Amino acid sequence: MIKNVVFDFGQVLVSYEPKYMTEIYVKNKDDSAIIQEVLFDRLYWDRLDAGAISDEELIKEACTRLPERLHSVSEKVFRNWIYNIPEIEGMRELLTELKEKTDVKLYLLSNISKTFSEHRVEIPILKFFDKCIMSADHGIVKPSREIFQLLCDECGINKEESIFIDDTLKNIEGAKAFGLNTYHFDGNAKALRNHLFELLKSE
Repeated sequence: MIKNVVFDFGQVLVSYEPKYMTEIYVKNKDDSAIIQEVLFDRLYWDRLDAGAISDEELIKEACTRLPERLHSVSEKVFRNWIYNIPEIEGMRELLTELKEKTDVKLYLLSNISKTFSEHRVEIPILKFFDKCIMSADHGIVKPSREIFQLLCDECGINKEESIFIDDTLKNIEGAKAFGLNTYHFDGNAKALRNHLFELLKSE
């Protein structure tokens, strides 16, 4: 029986698109492309998600690779990215329906920064969740077995009674290996909704 539904954040609940986040502040296409390539480099963001680098360190390192004329606007892009992540169509409705029509608990498990974690109350869609586990707070990231164990321990849930939803295949594979039920999300909220309610109806 499924009692817990665990969601990833970026590209599942919200759209994380460096191009969109940058072009809000940078109208010149060439400058925007330069900033996107440097500022959102996984070289920095993997460490950010693991809690191994601060926002200030990321900005400082990124600026060494950017023209000085782009330093100020690049910092503006970075400082505001958490406010420029539109919700994926249909996901708010799905969370509402799960809350109102079922007894499942909703949890978040995301590879994401300490700054985001500190500002989580400012993210409207997170109000639906019973608990949020964010990687940088713990220094471990998906798809490590340790973070899935942390999820179960922190939330007091049984992995066999839980389904984990993520858009990244390696995270899905890690969750499966740990023993969680999984759903590889492709952006189609309606298909996910149908899968979850069929699963819950059959139990």
